[in-house]
Amino acid sequence: MRCYATLLVLLTLAAVLVAGACQAKPRPLEGPQVEGADGEYERKARLELIQRHIEPEVRDQRVIAAMKKVPRHLFVPEEFRRWAYDDRPLPVGHGQTISQPYIVAYMTEALRLSGKERVLEIGTGSGYQAAILAELAKEVYTIEIIEALGQRAKATLEALGYKNIKVRIGDGYRGWPEAAPFDAIMLTAAPEEVPPPLLEQLADGGRLIAPVGGRSQQLVLYERHGNRISARELIPVIFVPMTGEAQVRGK
Repeated sequence: MRCYATLLVLLTLAAVLVAGACQAKPRPLEGPQVEGADGEYERKARLELIQRHIEPEVRDQRVIAAMKKVPRHLFVPEEFRRWAYDDRPLPVGHGQTISQPYIVAYMTEALRLSGKERVLEIGTGSGYQAAILAELAKEVYTIEIIEALGQRAKATLEALGYKNIKVRIGDGYRGWPEAAPFDAIMLTAAPEEVPPPLLEQLADGGRLIAPVGGRSQQLVLYERHGNRISARELIPVIFVPMTGEAQVRGK
């Protein structure tokens, strides 16, 4: 495991916040530009990112293949696309970020997906993580609390041809009960504690990964074994806080 992962995230997040502060409002994408957008330069940059930052740490070849396939730059606002294949988070508007590629790969690998799973994601954001999950699972259900982000992510995912992703606009605290149970659940925003409804919607043998905490966060992997749920801390991270009901309950 790379010891500098947390420092890298902290430094890059600080740079992102400074960049965002220089703009009155982040300019949103005017809809996904897909046809012909993934050119030779983007493919080479994506491959170099994966070779340098993903392959040395990630062993699951299916995860690596998904990272090679999904065009991250199409999920990034145009003014930040020059940095789309740097290993760092980037602003996507509304105070949210697209996660560092290494963290995306790390969290995805931890779920140990085989291709048959139903996955719930809390915090759609740009839609990039949902696309990676959709390459590796049977169905992906993703919830975004910020309507503008959710609609933009939905449009991008549809333009890229994903048929196995369902997007919902709303508070993810209570999950997606009518579609439960889920074989895997991922949170891409940090609650003080994982919402109990999400743990309840985890299938027997299922895994849930989430950044947990306030100023000090740990990436935690939960696993259900019958009525028992185990928890294992993985690495320190910094994510945006989970808002809505989770934020109210955490006060």
